[in-house]
Amino acid sequence: MKFTELKLDENVLEAISFMGFENATPIQEKAIPLILDNKDLIACAQTGTGKTGAFVLPILHKLVGKQDSNIDTLIIVPTRELAIQIEQQIQGLSYFVSVGSKSVYGGGSGKDFDLERDALKNGTDIIVATPGKLLSHLKMGYVNFKHVKHLILDEADRMLDMGFIDDLTKIISYLPKERQTLLFSATMAPSIETYARKILKNPEKISLAVAKPAAGVKQSIYLVHDEQKVKVLAHIIKERKDFDSIIVFTSTKSKVSNIVRSLGRAGLKSQGISSNLEQDQREEVLRGFRSKRIRILVATDVMSRGIDIKEINMVINYDVPHEAADYVHRVGRTARANSKGEAITLVNPTDMFRMRKIEQLIESSVPKLQPPEEFGAGPQWQEGKPKGSHKGKGNYKGNSKHNGKRKFYSKKK
Repeated sequence: MKFTELKLDENVLEAISFMGFENATPIQEKAIPLILDNKDLIACAQTGTGKTGAFVLPILHKLVGKQDSNIDTLIIVPTRELAIQIEQQIQGLSYFVSVGSKSVYGGGSGKDFDLERDALKNGTDIIVATPGKLLSHLKMGYVNFKHVKHLILDEADRMLDMGFIDDLTKIISYLPKERQTLLFSATMAPSIETYARKILKNPEKISLAVAKPAAGVKQSIYLVHDEQKVKVLAHIIKERKDFDSIIVFTSTKSKVSNIVRSLGRAGLKSQGISSNLEQDQREEVLRGFRSKRIRILVATDVMSRGIDIKEINMVINYDVPHEAADYVHRVGRTARANSKGEAITLVNPTDMFRMRKIEQLIESSVPKLQPPEEFGAGPQWQEGKPKGSHKGKGNYKGNSKHNGKRKFYSKKK
């Protein structure tokens, strides 16, 4: 469906056209009419499907011609990176619409805090905020949410996983009861539906392409012992000399610097990024990675959602994520917008159980590989649940073709 068929204001359509887009993604096609019709909404769609546009575009449509400076829309997100990204997209899509926005997140300077306080006290059309920082402002008593008409929770599953449920409940208590509430999530766990029932009124539901990697991702597994991981990681990267954009994901902040040092000893320059860095440092690393000045980025899961970096050649999972859905979000950093990409996961015996959970979630087995001979034999793939020791049926291979789609918009052809 073309954006022109969605009854959006001509100024919004002009901005979309100016950015070179013509066709709506499936989530946008389904969500935008419901939002324009003032329905509460639960939308479940994986990362990279255009969720941000699905709620930003109809909100901009509603803000056309707004005369006052009151806060109209509150968007709550789990990470500062996602807050920054969404505000940037708002600025791009509102190029021909007079709309003000401000992102509110931790890690900034005193000047940033003053700007946030001014926007929350005196008003701006759209606030994009992380729960913790927003709550700290609310506790100071100057935030004016009396005129909020739209509440949007983006990456709601992630916020609940990160323990923000009490913060969200407290924030929502400051909002008018009469409002439109939109909840966007990459997965639809029972906890999400339970929470949604508490804050939404007769919501419409949309569920698209849940928890499957994009079709363009070539997935594989290396079965390794822990002592083989660094050597196999370096081997994978050195084999792909033409890849200029690689992310290595690890589950803990403590491992980031260790991996960076180990790659350095192998002659591979990389940069690490985690919440241990100050915000300006993180933004500088991201700028270097986007511009290809940094070829290899070692990151924690905070990077796996909400970072829109295009043309990433490869994602390597140094260890298997604790949550199966996080695998989809990590892998979703590559093969965006119908491009091609590669995702490799290093799996030790302890992590085989988690990897099997991932295969159940994506409804496909991932091809299993042994390390190169010079590194020695890796463990054998084990089926079944672990019972103290990992005994099972041995190796198997499968195919990893998927029909998922990841894109923000469909480019004109």
